[in-house]
Amino acid sequence: MLQIILLTLLSALILTGVLSDGITETIQGVVELQIHPARLINDFIDIAGIGAAFVNAALVGLTGLLLIKFSGIGLSGPTFAAVLTMTGFGLFGKTPLNILPIIAGVYLSARLVGKRMKDYLIIALFGTALGPLVSALAWEFGLPLLPAFLAGMAGGVITGFFLPSIAVSMLHLHQGYNLYNMGLSCGFFGLFAAAVIRGFSQFSTVPSHWFVESSLLLELFVPVFSVLLISAGLIIGGKQALRDLKEIQSIPGRLPSDFVDMASISGSLINIGLIGLFGSAYIFIIGASFNGPVIGGLFTIMGFAAFGTHLKNSWPVVAGVITATLLTGNPLNSPGPILAVIFSTTLAPISGEFGIFVGFTAGFIHLLMVMQTGSWHGGMNLYNNGFAGGLTAALIVSVIQWYKSNKPEM
Repeated sequence: MLQIILLTLLSALILTGVLSDGITETIQGVVELQIHPARLINDFIDIAGIGAAFVNAALVGLTGLLLIKFSGIGLSGPTFAAVLTMTGFGLFGKTPLNILPIIAGVYLSARLVGKRMKDYLIIALFGTALGPLVSALAWEFGLPLLPAFLAGMAGGVITGFFLPSIAVSMLHLHQGYNLYNMGLSCGFFGLFAAAVIRGFSQFSTVPSHWFVESSLLLELFVPVFSVLLISAGLIIGGKQALRDLKEIQSIPGRLPSDFVDMASISGSLINIGLIGLFGSAYIFIIGASFNGPVIGGLFTIMGFAAFGTHLKNSWPVVAGVITATLLTGNPLNSPGPILAVIFSTTLAPISGEFGIFVGFTAGFIHLLMVMQTGSWHGGMNLYNNGFAGGLTAALIVSVIQWYKSNKPEM
């Protein structure tokens, strides 16, 4: 069922893209995106149009789906989240060309230690967050075509090779309370990559691209997809799906929390659709544009609605981000705060485990952190909110555990 849903989404993206801009313009745009800088924030819709962005996103998602199939692993909560996240970021940063070298590097790392690719599959899929590093090495330093291509490929393979070792350590740091663990892992690696690049060359800031025009097609895509998912869940599971949805709301969400396995596919589909509808409603309320980063962000949190995120454990964190945004004088509909609200749900397990107040505090701190961390890795880690969320989770969890372990007996 999950495979049918993903294939339907990817097909819809391709069909919609081609119908929107035509075959010729869409293909030209897709080619353009492969050699365009991809560091944050590069909205592919603003750069190459809806058609090219949608088809590129579908190709990125299809790459992840094929990798899962060839690895011999069935779709579940984490793999569904990975493919939907890859698809979403195919709208603003990932391309087939800049993710494949990273996947190859993870494969080589697995072979070195006698592991199968399926053992590191999640790391490979989410590790594509560093696709902009590949694009930066290839296209931002004015190298001739062949040396540029080789530099990007080599950098990607090296990046992927080191990610498995980093990912394991980072998971221990926040103890599963940051859903976007690879965001923290990629941000950590990105710090060193950015330092090396800055040490040997001029690493200029890339112009930001953020599509701001109104488009009914873009505004309706996620809500319609969400309604279809809710309908599918109700048709498949009936009243039991609603009971499973209620059960999902009681799960804290700490990694790994596969809602498909812990509850049901039907309950998970309804949860995914609800997250998509509420996320879309927020974008409508604040008057923001539905563009590549926004739709990509909504796809991501919908993916993780099968793997840790639900309405009950998300709203306190979101409320904390909104409060921090208002108190710091930032507009709610500016790019940074919009993405912070969407992706702050990476900290949903903190709220689910420790309650509303701690979740609110985590969201508040997250906004302050995420406004700073992007520059640390030069915008090369697409999961910047996962990076900031991991640091925030590590701080909060360490304080809570210290207090619990030293709390005097009453």
